[in-house]
Amino acid sequence: MSTTPRAAAPAASAGRDQRGPARTETAEPRVPGPAVVVEPTVMNGAQGIVRSLEELGVEDVFGLPGGAILPTYDPLMDSSRIRHILVRHEQGAGHAAQGYHLAGGRVGVAIATSGPGATNLVTAIADAHMDSQAVVFITGQVSSAAIGSDAFQEADIVGITMPITKHSRLVTRAEDIPAALAEAFHIASTGRPGPVLVDVTKDAQQSEFEFSWPPRLDLPGYRPVLRGHPRQIREAARLIREARRPVLYVGGGVARGEAHEELRALAALTGAPVVTTLTARGVFPDSHPQHLGMPGMHGGVPAVAALQQADLLITLGARFDDRVTGHLPSFAPGAKVIHADIDPAEISKNRLADVPIVGSVKEIIADLVAELGAGADLPDLAPWWATLERLRETYPLGFTAPDDGLMAPQQVISRISALSGPEAVYVAGVGQHQMWASQFVEYERPRQWLNSAGLGTMGFSVPAAMGAKVAQPQRTVWAIDGDGCFQMTNQELATCVINGIPIKVAVINNSSLGMVRQWQTLFYDQRYSNTDLNTGHGTARIPDFVKLADAYGAAGLRCEREEDLDDVIRQALEIEDRPVVVDFVVSRDAMVWPMVPAGVSNDAIQIARGMTPDWDHED
Repeated sequence: MSTTPRAAAPAASAGRDQRGPARTETAEPRVPGPAVVVEPTVMNGAQGIVRSLEELGVEDVFGLPGGAILPTYDPLMDSSRIRHILVRHEQGAGHAAQGYHLAGGRVGVAIATSGPGATNLVTAIADAHMDSQAVVFITGQVSSAAIGSDAFQEADIVGITMPITKHSRLVTRAEDIPAALAEAFHIASTGRPGPVLVDVTKDAQQSEFEFSWPPRLDLPGYRPVLRGHPRQIREAARLIREARRPVLYVGGGVARGEAHEELRALAALTGAPVVTTLTARGVFPDSHPQHLGMPGMHGGVPAVAALQQADLLITLGARFDDRVTGHLPSFAPGAKVIHADIDPAEISKNRLADVPIVGSVKEIIADLVAELGAGADLPDLAPWWATLERLRETYPLGFTAPDDGLMAPQQVISRISALSGPEAVYVAGVGQHQMWASQFVEYERPRQWLNSAGLGTMGFSVPAAMGAKVAQPQRTVWAIDGDGCFQMTNQELATCVINGIPIKVAVINNSSLGMVRQWQTLFYDQRYSNTDLNTGHGTARIPDFVKLADAYGAAGLRCEREEDLDDVIRQALEIEDRPVVVDFVVSRDAMVWPMVPAGVSNDAIQIARGMTPDWDHED
């Protein structure tokens, strides 16, 4: 089974490939973790799973037991090195492992049983795949002899997840377990990060074998390229020297590749404006004068306009996602494209690259900085910045106070940010609150912002925040959730209470499926079909989130007036001995602006309903 992420890359056009002797420094297969030799010891496969995880340096796992994985849970009880956190739903285990990886940088681990236990992980697996996250999922499987017989709780989870994993593997022999897990961690964490599934049959867990460590990794053909081709680096530098309207278009690959310091060096050298996509928020500080904000469907006008008017896109770890480009043929029509990415399948997949560079963005950016040298021959970007500053002054992010007497959700999130600060971690669900959190929280550092971007998974926030708090216990962790998202996974509050994981949940409660309602307002003549949730307006609260928090043993607070806002947030920040749920009752008519309607050009961005900014398009 191939371990190459995604499909093969499209063929580059003539003159745009990487022909010639390449500098092919690659990630050599190696066993992650400390280099400790363990002499052969007889144990069963289940003990081998636990021991392998220990040798790989795993400290925390999230899971829920069941019949097919039960043999592994017995030795797990005796492990002094691994903390198992019992979730209330396997999807919660998966999202928690994602949050653990995103906040702490280590490979996340989720464990489930066969059948429904494994299929309950599928959403988290797909989410990790879309957003390039290093998570290892371990599932139990029915015994080898029963596979294919429709046995109780049998499901072909390897087949089910093959399109949404970087690699998936069925293990039927105990002696293959150490290598399977070591390979899983190596594949998940090298190259383009991604989820790996290891499915272990029950008889493999029960059989005895000689455990030794480290195992030999056998991964023919899996050699991610780390260093960009020197000729492509030189050609990229040439385009940067010629550009008069360059933009550093920064994607989640810079976050995953730990390339934030290199990015700052390149930005300082070139003087070019920087835009950061939804998955890249924080890799370049919001307070930096060269940062224009987030581009895309709900990006700021300066960022969107800069891309549309650019003559060069220096694309780093981004994939020209439809939420950034809008109508693809009209995206950045006058720009040449430098595209650097660890995954060759992304190069020219959506937008043809004039200079494709395959490799680690960390290495590529460093090489670009070295090639550009001291910057003496770089162009004067003062005219370009004059245009961008006019846009920044004319179209700042803002919001209109609602006229229904309820709080503005943007104000709530702004105050959470101001009072919690950049050292906090912010984890969003999906919908309007996610976009407001991406706009109105001040992001100053990597790993500060966690969200489900590519898959757009409602219910991500609470379990992912739980995982983030386990990885970064010293930080304040806010789950910024919607009343719809919160009801999908709030059972994990029980996990947080029992395990002493004091996250803070801000429910941005507009009593509706807000983003869907916004689209119904704009495109469906205000026909609000099945979007009212009855959670915060009027006398009925179904459920009452304060009472729900109390039932779980968490602290429950409610805020309905702007004059109480800061006091309630401070009260939440002072509670450290248990999770806190704050029900912020906000206006249901608040909308996310700016907005590029789906399928149209970014030139049609609206700053309010029916209002389009007037910018001068450069020649």
